[in-house]
Amino acid sequence: MEEEFDIETYDTENMYDVLKNFPKQMEEASKLGKDIKISDKVDNIIITGMGGSALPGEILKSFFYSTSIPIFVNKGYSLPEFTNMRSLVFVISYSGNTEETIYAYRNALRKGAHIIVIASDGKLEELATKQRQILIKVPEGIQPRSAYAYLFLPILNVLMNSKIISDISGDIEKTINTLKKPIFEERAKDIARKLEGKIPLIYSSDRLYAIAYKWKIDFNENSKVHAFCNMLPELNHNEIVGYTNVIGDYHVILIKDEDDHMRIRKRFDITKEIIKKKGISVTEIMLRGGSTLTKIFSAIYIGDWASYYLALKYETDPSPVKIVEDLKKRLKQ
Repeated sequence: MEEEFDIETYDTENMYDVLKNFPKQMEEASKLGKDIKISDKVDNIIITGMGGSALPGEILKSFFYSTSIPIFVNKGYSLPEFTNMRSLVFVISYSGNTEETIYAYRNALRKGAHIIVIASDGKLEELATKQRQILIKVPEGIQPRSAYAYLFLPILNVLMNSKIISDISGDIEKTINTLKKPIFEERAKDIARKLEGKIPLIYSSDRLYAIAYKWKIDFNENSKVHAFCNMLPELNHNEIVGYTNVIGDYHVILIKDEDDHMRIRKRFDITKEIIKKKGISVTEIMLRGGSTLTKIFSAIYIGDWASYYLALKYETDPSPVKIVEDLKKRLKQ
């Protein structure tokens, strides 16, 4: 009988091993940036990057949802006007060659901000070295969207060293141990089966929007399909009306946390009822126990695997992103 998920035929760049070894990536990433400290007072934190290299910023915003220091995720050529000498700017490009991020790096230099570059290679590494900016060099050779531990955990180390956040080394260790369990891959296979032939709609609370966003881009880049995400309570003021005339074959994924605000929990229940009455299938991911970091990374890890197995369902190689690479070539012409 033909294999349901034909890894050997379609996974030509071995993303399976990258996902399987993600806890090891976290172990390695947890050692990066440990020697870096910002001594000056910081008024705001800016993470600038594109695509998978912007993910650390989204995760940081979810993780420190109630932080006293503003966190801004910048996805473009220029930094916000408020960027100044008391801004801490993490300039992230996994390849080191992202056009928009190189522009943003130069903008940060002009504004006199504290700069920390995170890259595996490329022009950014060259510029940071030449201009004596702090550089955290990460291992190369995998897709940026799969390298988010390498790009995120050094940020936590810098913030801990600089006393901007408290020490959460214990949470990082517990998260690594949790992700070693086989339940994530098995749960993801079941989700991939439900999503075959469907358009994924992923909803979370505003506090945990990074999870929904990461699921969306994984379905885009790994499965090569359209997927969309939104957050509660905002979607209850607009997107929910779109279920009046259902013109797509959707499957809704609700990412819920036992610590969600009580009104968010009620909104999830009512939203689910409205959607199901329209004949649309719903899958719920409930996050229970553990730290916020463990919950975020556990939920993201399920999405990584689900998008991988959905790609195999569609007889698609999950790694290459040909359209993106072709677009970049055309921009250089």
